[in-house]
Amino acid sequence: MKERFHTFQPKNPVVAKYVDYYYLDIKPENTIHTYQCFPHFNNTISLYKSHIETGNGKVTFDENAGVLQIFTPIRQKVLHVLQSGQVHRVVIVFHPLGIQQFYNHVKFTDLTTDSEFFSSEELNLIFSTPDPELLTKLLDAFLQERFCPFQNPILERSVQYVFDHCEHFTVTSLSANLGISRQHLNRSFQTHLGVSVKKFHEIVLFRKTVHQKLFERPDKSFTELAYEFNYNDQSHLNKAYKNLTENSPGSFFDQGTVLGTQDTFWHLLS
Repeated sequence: MKERFHTFQPKNPVVAKYVDYYYLDIKPENTIHTYQCFPHFNNTISLYKSHIETGNGKVTFDENAGVLQIFTPIRQKVLHVLQSGQVHRVVIVFHPLGIQQFYNHVKFTDLTTDSEFFSSEELNLIFSTPDPELLTKLLDAFLQERFCPFQNPILERSVQYVFDHCEHFTVTSLSANLGISRQHLNRSFQTHLGVSVKKFHEIVLFRKTVHQKLFERPDKSFTELAYEFNYNDQSHLNKAYKNLTENSPGSFFDQGTVLGTQDTFWHLLS
């Protein structure tokens, strides 16, 4: 297989409602590859063929190992990843309440490697092809089989409210809009998303600024970006980026690379 990084989207309408995209990551000649990825409101299932997880973000190829299945909840801080040895990985990127529609045993407190999201037979099929079209059909079909609607109207409305009002959002305004206490809202977010309402909003606002700068208005200054997204001033924007990415806005964008055709934006270190 040739080295490739390819993003592709589900075609099944039910699955597409809850899955943002898939990606295929193949590096047959890899020795050591390190990168950083940044806070995001999405969560992911990563499937590594013949790998073991050895802690601190390190994933190592072992030809005698089975498939490593990793769940990464909403990222609140920089995630440092080191891939040792050849890589063959398939990743499912879910919307904030997406994975709950297919799996009800997920823990949102931290990255986990002890869950079996797919059977050995399904995994053999997934890793039998590098063809995005066939992978789309397989992943769509396997997720469709597991579809069991997760219904939490208050949480769904809360998440949508954050996206719709993120530039002028407060937890108090959301609480008043829904007629629910802040404490109840935070318990619900922590249980089903693994983050507080305030942190979720911070991440959504951050990702909106990233999307604007990368894909819509790359010519926009950081002062203009701060004004548009209702940061108090550029210093407030700088502080938010420093807290979430460990970089200033300028350094964050200068060092990053867009992979594929979606919003995968990493710092490739080696």
